[in-house]
Formats: sequence, C-alpha cells, structure tokens
Amino acid sequence: MKYYLFTVFVGLLLISCSQTEEVVKATNQTTRSNRENNPQQKALDHFLNGSVAEQEGNYNNAISEYLTALKYDTSGGIYYSLAKSYFAINKLSNALQYSRLSVKAEPNQLEYYNLMSDIFIVAHENDSAAVVLEKMISMDSTEVNYYYKLARVYENSKPSEAIRIYEELIKIIGPEWNVLIRVAELYEKLGSKDEAARSLEKLLALDPSNVALQKLIIDFYQRTGKYDKALTMVNNILELFPDDLEAREKKALILIREGKWQEASEQYQFILKDDSIPLESKIDIGASFFAKSITDSTILPFTKNIFKTINADTTDWQVKLYLGAIALTEGDDSTANKNFEFVTENARYNSQAWIRIGGLYFDNRKYDEAEKFMGEAVELFPDDFAVNLILGLSLAQNGKAGDSEPYLSKAVQLNRNDLTALSAYAFTLSQLGRDEEAVEYLKNALRLKPDDVNLLGQLGLSYNNLQMMAESDSVYEKALTIEPENALVNNNYAYSLSERGLQLERALKMVNIALENDSLNSSYLDTKGWIYFKLKDYKPAQKYIEEAIKAGGENAVMLEHLGDILYMNGDKSEAVENWKKALKLDEKNETLIRKVEAGVI
Repeated sequence: MKYYLFTVFVGLLLISCSQTEEVVKATNQTTRSNRENNPQQKALDHFLNGSVAEQEGNYNNAISEYLTALKYDTSGGIYYSLAKSYFAINKLSNALQYSRLSVKAEPNQLEYYNLMSDIFIVAHENDSAAVVLEKMISMDSTEVNYYYKLARVYENSKPSEAIRIYEELIKIIGPEWNVLIRVAELYEKLGSKDEAARSLEKLLALDPSNVALQKLIIDFYQRTGKYDKALTMVNNILELFPDDLEAREKKALILIREGKWQEASEQYQFILKDDSIPLESKIDIGASFFAKSITDSTILPFTKNIFKTINADTTDWQVKLYLGAIALTEGDDSTANKNFEFVTENARYNSQAWIRIGGLYFDNRKYDEAEKFMGEAVELFPDDFAVNLILGLSLAQNGKAGDSEPYLSKAVQLNRNDLTALSAYAFTLSQLGRDEEAVEYLKNALRLKPDDVNLLGQLGLSYNNLQMMAESDSVYEKALTIEPENALVNNNYAYSLSERGLQLERALKMVNIALENDSLNSSYLDTKGWIYFKLKDYKPAQKYIEEAIKAGGENAVMLEHLGDILYMNGDKSEAVENWKKALKLDEKNETLIRKVEAGVI
C-alpha cells in the first residue's frame, strides 16, 4: 500500500514538473519578447551593465554600455554617468559635452552641476567653474561645500571675490578655523595687513589658550613687519612655558629682524644648552650668525660665543671649521691654523665645508680671506669644481688675473656647462689679452643662455678688443634690445662709438644712462669726458675726466685723455706732464711714447 501511494506521488510530481517547465519557458519567451520590444528596458539593461563596469573601474566598458543605453533613452542620468566616466579617464572635452547635456535634460539636478564645475576646475577654466558654482548657490544657498569650492576657484584670480564668498560662508557656519586662516592669507596677499591681522585675531578669540595658533599669528606678524606685536605674544608664551624652545627660536628670529643680534644670541644660548637639540640644528644657528658677521663685524663676538658654547659639548670638525674662520677674520692666524689642522685631520674628505665657508667669504666680498681659505682647500681637493671656481674668482677679484687663470680653466674643464665658470674664465682671458679664446668661451656660454645681457656685453667688449667692430656693434645692439637700461653695456658701447667718432650724440645719451645708475663710476665719467672731447667741447670734457681721476685714481688711459684735452685747450706743457705720468703706468704704449717725444697729439 505504501509502495502504491509513493508511485502515485512520483507520477503526480513528474506531471507537475513538466507543466512548470513549460510555464517557465513560456514566461521567458514572453519576457525576452517584452525586453526586445521595450526601449526603456533595453536602456536600463545597458545602464546597469555600465554601472557595474564603472564600479569595477572599467571606464571604457562603462562608456560603451552607456552609449548603447543612449540609443534607447536620452535621460539626464545616462548623460551624467557618461560624463563621470569620461571625467574619470581625463577626457575632459567629452566629459564636458555630456555634462552639459545632462544639465539640459534635467536642469534641477544639483549633482549634475557639481560634476560640471569639477570638470571646469580640472580644465583650468575657472571663470566657467565660477559661473556654475554661483548658479548652484542660487539653487541651494545652504550647501556650504558650494561656497568652499567657489572661494577656492576665486582665490588665485579674484582674491577679493574669494574673501566675499568666505565671509558669506562665515555668516552661515559661524567663525571657523580653516576659513578664517584662508581669509587672513588672502588679505595678506592683497596687502591688507590690518584686515589679515583682524581675521587671525578673530580666530584667536575662538581659542585664546591655543599656543599653536599663537605661534601661527606670531609668524604672520613677523612676515608683515609687526615685530612689536609678535614679541609681545611670544613673551606671553614664554612667561607660561619658559622651556618652549620653538617659542624661544621665534623670539630670536624677531630680535634678529629688529637688528638685536646680542639679545637674539641670548635666546640661542638657552637653546644650545638643551641636549635634545640636534648638533646640526645648533650649527645652523651659528652659521646664520657667521653669515651676518661677515658684513657686520659687531656680530662676530656673539658668533664666536655661540660656536664656543657648541664646541664645549662636541669635537665635531664643522664647529672647528667655523672657529677657524672666525679666528682668520680676527687676524688670529695661529688659532685659525690650529682649528684648520683639526679639520684637515678629521674631515679631510669633506670638501663641502670648505666650499661653504669660502663661498660665504666671496659672496660678502671678503676676497682676501676667500683667497687664503680656498688656497688651502685646493691643496686638499685639486679636482673639485667649486673649490677651483671660488679660488679663481677670488684671485680675479683681487686683480690677479694671471694667478686666477689656471683655476678657472680647471673649473671649466670640470664643468663645461656652468655659466659662472665660462664667463669668469672668458673675462680673465680678455684681461690677459687673449680675446680670441675669450670669444669662444663666451659663445659656448651663450649657447646655454642666449639672452644673457652680461655675457653679450662681455662678448661685445672682446670683439671690440679684436677690432671686429661690426660684430661688436651687433652684439651690443642685441644686448640693449634685451635690457636698454644696462649701465655697463651702455657705457662700453658708448666708449666704443666715441673712439671711432660715431653717433656721438647717441653715445652721450647712453653714457648718461650708465651714470644714472652709478654717478661716481670712474669709467663712466671718463667715457662721458671722452665723448665731449670727440665733440670738441673741451671744457666739460676736462671736467668729467678730472672727476673720473678723482673718483677712481690715476690710470694710464685717463691721464692720456686728460693730456689730450689740455693740449687742445692750449696747455701743452701740462699735457706733456700728464702723458709722462700715463707712460710710467703703461711703459710699452707706443702712442704715449710718440706723444711724449713729439710733444703733440
């Protein structure tokens, strides 16, 4: 009986499954038919496929699906999704095209406008982005993110507008840290220092005990020259936290800005005694004082005390190097040598320390010290580019062209693309009468920097010395096209023209430009006197040549010029006396020999 019932049940089940299968098949056929005949359903299918691909980061497939969806439905959502995907792969023109279509299809969707503003921002079309964001704010004036974005867009091009937007935002959200800081920075950018200060002071009112904020405001006061306020605030911090080393450093920097180096050194002495401060930081403090002491000898004692304090706790060679340099400046050669011996024994390998000190001496026109210091360095580092360059430059500045030549030559060999080395070597070659070589090095330098007026001026002078006047004039003209007010080029070109008796009125205007830049330059005064001589206007000619000699001392060229002018004024005996003085300074000058012997020009 049980077996029979089971058989019947199985039969019924088989019949039921068969019927269900037929129903499912029929339903599937109907659904497929409906999908094929329903464009919106097709659009939805492709849109969903695109959404899945987009979530997986497969933007090209997403774009393909969205474009197919558009064949069946042109709704704003599909345009928007296409714009997003194109934006994701940085195809901005396509993104903007579909973004505009999305907004046109559904003009009330803020999300669509937001994407459009992002596209404009990335495309650096800030004016267009601003128009869109202004529209968004008009649609929803409570969304704070729109204000943030719009203000950021305006910051670079329209800082005043950015401030206006930020201030509207403050009305909505109240005083807020980041906004007030941005407003302060924008006011500072516009030069409205008082407004900037007020913005930061509002910020401090929100959190008056915030030391980090106080330090931020101290930095602002320093930048804007409000040293009294900065000092008051930093003193308040130190009164509560006397061990705050950062605050002490800020105070020291304020005092330095005010020229109070001794008081600053007292703050640094406190910092230097703290074991937690790295040695390199301590040396940097001393280095800043050393750099200042090179131009202001009154700072040297404070510099010395700082390095003595550091030296008490270390045997680092860098400290000895600075102490040696200080001793050298003081004329204490024995102490200097003792410290330098320590350096050479303990840091013989490190050329950078020597370069740093030598460079400081040179940059501050202490050429004797630089020459002596780098003279020792080149013994240690004969193949170092910077060592050879600084030593060569120092010797050249001391008027030792012959001594400088091998070092500058070596520097050029070590680095053929360094403009300073090329121009300095070319100048030295010209000084030594080797203008043909100088021209080649100047041409190499100009290949690296074709519009360098100083290089062009040197090249014009070298061509002039070689009597290649067409080339010289061409180079000078180019230099003046680039920089019409260049004093040296105007003077040298004016002198060249006057020597040839050409364009004398123009030459006079050119030397006046030079003298406006440096009214006591003896070379410029001599040029002006010589132009008047060529114009046969001997009274001002004599006046300017005498002023030139007074300003720069006697030299052969100026004395010869003065002799020529005196001769033309009828004072022949005084003329001969000046020619004789000139000849003593330039004994091989054949023109002067003839003038002295003949007593005539």
